Amino acid sequence: MIDLSKITYQVFVVDEHNIWYNITDVITDLGWEENENEISVRSSFTVKNSDVSKEKLSSLIKPGCQVIIYASDGSSFDEEVARGYVTTWNPVVQNRSDSLKCTNYDLLYSLQKSQDNRYYPSGTGTQSILTELFKDYGIPMQEYHGPNVTHGKLKYNNSYVSDIIFDVLDDVKKKGGGTYFLRAAKGYVDFMEKGSNSMVYVFQAENTQSISSQISVADLITRVKVIGKENSKGYSSVEATLNGLLQYGIRQRIYTRGSDESLADAKSAAQQILDENGTIKEKVTLQAPDVPFLRKGDFVFVTIGVSENNYFIKGIRHDCSHATMTMELELADLQTVTAENKTEIKKEYQEGDVVNFHGGMHYVSSYPGAKGYSARAGKAKITKKNGSGKAHPWHLIHTDSESNVYGWVDDGTFD
Repeated sequence: MIDLSKITYQVFVVDEHNIWYNITDVITDLGWEENENEISVRSSFTVKNSDVSKEKLSSLIKPGCQVIIYASDGSSFDEEVARGYVTTWNPVVQNRSDSLKCTNYDLLYSLQKSQDNRYYPSGTGTQSILTELFKDYGIPMQEYHGPNVTHGKLKYNNSYVSDIIFDVLDDVKKKGGGTYFLRAAKGYVDFMEKGSNSMVYVFQAENTQSISSQISVADLITRVKVIGKENSKGYSSVEATLNGLLQYGIRQRIYTRGSDESLADAKSAAQQILDENGTIKEKVTLQAPDVPFLRKGDFVFVTIGVSENNYFIKGIRHDCSHATMTMELELADLQTVTAENKTEIKKEYQEGDVVNFHGGMHYVSSYPGAKGYSARAGKAKITKKNGSGKAHPWHLIHTDSESNVYGWVDDGTFD
């Protein structure tokens, strides 16, 4: 059990001669963060620009120097939590105060900032694609623990390497190979399965400073049209229309079928757009005393107010100066996984299916004892299944005004 009141930090800088400097005592500001849609950890610090060995720190700390942050709880946990290289170097003299501000990124930053052209023929495995990229960019890996499914033809032109990795991992997920993300730790990179942390932290009212839950339809897409090739007059016909939650109005995207793409493939791609952008988004932001060992992709449990559920961390900011952290969370869709890492479907119904809700109670969470309200019968869409609370395992959202169901319901309440 970690005593958060005893958390301490240490910061070291390693210069070009591999000399280590402990700058903890002159740190005035410190933090690091992992953001959604980024693969590199960003850290930052501000130090008093003091004399060290007859030199200012700004003379010792230069762009390219390595920065290593350790955290300890004074007993069972004492380990490195972030590492990076000075990328932005900013000495500041103001009102007789002399300070140095630095921003640092870990070794994955080069993949985030580099573009490349890549072609992978059908049949290429995930491990081959990813390890080749790391080798070409000089990214060290001790052992590969990532997925390895067989991909169809993949082609990338002027694509950021990080986007190539995101796309390959997304293809892995679609093929049932699991949900993985890339992580750098202690100077090496590896792939981690989402939510694979062995220690799960529970956040309740007494150990949380604030929580904000927001449901938004601002970016909702409710219709996708598949447009065919232009005829001789420059006109393109509509070949298919896929509808989603039209009760929120028509918010339309256009998918243009490629010259060598079948209509079935184009409709599949359009459906993917609807699957990814056609559901109501829930945003949960939680602020709590800092747990420096938590990282993006970790699994946590929150039981505060209406947010009583399992979540994955999709972004996290550690503020050491105030001993707090802020997490952006996404609802965890927990499924049973076989030894081959393929999803076992236990129900015939799937997320995205439109069903006929019989009417009755819908609940604010899937857990026993959750507050419930009466809802009218009618058509509804399954947005989540296998709720971790198990008492009310299906999450439904009505698709028309006939029903008003919007919550967790029991088995057997729809067909």
